[in-house]
Amino acid sequence: MITTDSPAEILTAIITFIVAIGILVAVHEFGHFWVARRLGIKVLRFSIGFGKPLWQRVAGKDQVEYVIAAIPLGGYVKLLDEREGSVPAHEAHRSFNRAPVWKRIAVLLAGPAFNLLFAVAMYWVLFTAGQPTLKPIVGEVTVDSIASRAGLRYEDTILAIDGKPVETLEAAMLGTLDDLIDDGNIGMRVRGIDGTERDVLLQTGDKRRALTQADTMLQGLGFDFWRPRVEADVGQLVPDGAAAKAGLAVGDRIVRVDQQEVTDFQQLVQLIKPNANREVLFTVERDGQTLQLPVTIAESIENGESVGRIGVGSSGKILEGSIKLDDMRAVQKYGPLAAVGEAAAKTWDTSVFTLRIVGRIVTGDVSLKNLSGPIAIAETTGFAARQGWRTFFSTLALISISLGVLNLLPIPILDGGQIVYQLAELVKGKPVSERAQLFGQQIGIAVLILMMSLAFYNDIARHLAP
Repeated sequence: MITTDSPAEILTAIITFIVAIGILVAVHEFGHFWVARRLGIKVLRFSIGFGKPLWQRVAGKDQVEYVIAAIPLGGYVKLLDEREGSVPAHEAHRSFNRAPVWKRIAVLLAGPAFNLLFAVAMYWVLFTAGQPTLKPIVGEVTVDSIASRAGLRYEDTILAIDGKPVETLEAAMLGTLDDLIDDGNIGMRVRGIDGTERDVLLQTGDKRRALTQADTMLQGLGFDFWRPRVEADVGQLVPDGAAAKAGLAVGDRIVRVDQQEVTDFQQLVQLIKPNANREVLFTVERDGQTLQLPVTIAESIENGESVGRIGVGSSGKILEGSIKLDDMRAVQKYGPLAAVGEAAAKTWDTSVFTLRIVGRIVTGDVSLKNLSGPIAIAETTGFAARQGWRTFFSTLALISISLGVLNLLPIPILDGGQIVYQLAELVKGKPVSERAQLFGQQIGIAVLILMMSLAFYNDIARHLAP
């Protein structure tokens, strides 16, 4: 979970959220606006945001009203429509309700389509500039976990998941989640450090639904992706933490916990986690001397489970290993033409995956905790902005895809629901009755309120969790 703590980070999150949502809403509404005008349908207003106007201007031959409003959580394009008020006789032919069904569907499709095209543009920029990636190499594997029982090993390179080749850490993460929600079994083709290839099958059983939460999946499976091993020394010390109370100091090298030798900081974490509220004996090296310090490990609750913490951070000094950090890095870079195809393919794959996740949430196979609201989006965009423009562009693309796909859902108040009405008219030969449309809108509003309430609840619950 990404969190923001300092005032500067909170301010960054708020600003980047407003910028990101403003851009993506503008793209979406411009799709409706541009196609409507090209098809001869009159536009009355183009609004970014809801509520009280902060800025407005009337311009153009049609005297379109352009508005930036106070609530930056959406926007709308108001079209000339005889169902919403009187229309002068000489302009009746330009009203939305009199346009042929195919034109109305085109206008409704344009918003989501422009969001997907925007994602293609973002990925094109990233692929032509060069997108740094990490290779999908397995890191620490927890003893007696789903991953260890399947035979997954440290420094295995993941070659394919469910028969589909993966070349990047991101692709491996998505592939793992995709296979998990499919049937709960994750089939991997891996290559060990000795060069031999083998198949492993991670079987989740009754833990499948709980593991679909993005922030608990890897921990629940019992493995992580490779990170450089760092020395088990004390680089940071939390005041009043268990380690500080026991007398550990910055610069100490931890060599043993009870009788277990410590080789790196990651191993130290694994030794501490299952020992909450226990006193253990730490052997440390300090200024050429060996000291033994009893430490009572503190308890912390993570994802509903008790874990041990002592309040230390590593200095980050990297140990020599079989894999060098530079060997982990790769760059996805293509020429301008090839990048178009790669960007379109990535947008398509991500869209299909998003739709599958939504479908699995509806069927109950994926946890509802995956629904995120404005707080989580703000945290994500703020974090992405701090990481650099590449991460921010990638995040914009992902949110734009989500916005496009979700707007195509057949919920009456969304574009997808309105398209269903137009298709029904095409089949029946006459418009859907106003009563049916009103009833559908009421259901749509109720569904959206329920989804938004759940998303807000998830956002708040993440922050209130101990």
